Amino acid sequence: MIKTPPYLKKGDTIGIVCPAGYMDAEKVATCINTLQQWGYKVKVGKTVGGDSQTYFSGTDEERLTDFQQMLDDDSINAVLCGRGGYGMGRIIDKISFKKFKKSPKWVIGYSDITVFHSHLYANYKISSLHSPMAAAFNDEGYKNEYVQSLRKSLSGKKARYTCPSHEFNRTGEAVGELVGGNLALLAHLVGTGSDIKTKGRILFIEDVGEYHYNIDRMMHQLKRSGKLDKLAGLIFGIFTDNKDTDRPFGQTVNEVLRDIVAEYDYPVCFDFPVSHSDKNFALKVGAGYKLTVKKKGVVLAE
Repeated sequence: MIKTPPYLKKGDTIGIVCPAGYMDAEKVATCINTLQQWGYKVKVGKTVGGDSQTYFSGTDEERLTDFQQMLDDDSINAVLCGRGGYGMGRIIDKISFKKFKKSPKWVIGYSDITVFHSHLYANYKISSLHSPMAAAFNDEGYKNEYVQSLRKSLSGKKARYTCPSHEFNRTGEAVGELVGGNLALLAHLVGTGSDIKTKGRILFIEDVGEYHYNIDRMMHQLKRSGKLDKLAGLIFGIFTDNKDTDRPFGQTVNEVLRDIVAEYDYPVCFDFPVSHSDKNFALKVGAGYKLTVKKKGVVLAE
């Protein structure tokens, strides 16, 4: 059985931390103000807008220490990762879950944070939130339905998301625990201690800035490792900022995805609003969902 962290109530505290890539403090300001307007207190970690001069928000040790303190602090009720980028894979095996597994809290993020979500689910069966991070609040993004879906998820409201039909969709219904995240990270985690089991689950996948051939390669990695064999259902998110080689690969990204899963009979949907764009619904990794794919559209509901 999956363990669900306590939902938040007004007056609770959300910690903001950058366990991977660097983020300027001013880019977090709108997020802080909005969370406070939602009724939460905010505690900002040392790795947010620190003095790092590298790609990372701090050394591995600094990022680990900051993140660990957020996980262990009894006064913090949820941990929002400021951004992804790269870096979680360098510290994931050094994180202590001794206290966290007894008193779990929501950990929020996507992209590189897929490493944490997968590790937490694979090893401790604790749910976490794949959702917008701090930058999504900027430029009035806090008003859109995707950032608002984070607000609703934190308060315990059950999600019911819809999206239009797609010509490549395969109709049907699926019920199961929801797992997944960024394609590159899911492929890199195969064979590691953070590798997820997908049999009987609903798998969701998205990515950004990849060459068409690389998406093909990573999807074949998932296929060859058995991750696509016995799914309950499959959700392809929106693949953004795709790149092709000078000599064309010969297929669009969705055509690549369609052909790789053509042999399976479970329901599949394309272009679901989970992505590196502003279209990024909050999804509870490990929670039970029902995916309904019909010719007239798609529904994903807790």
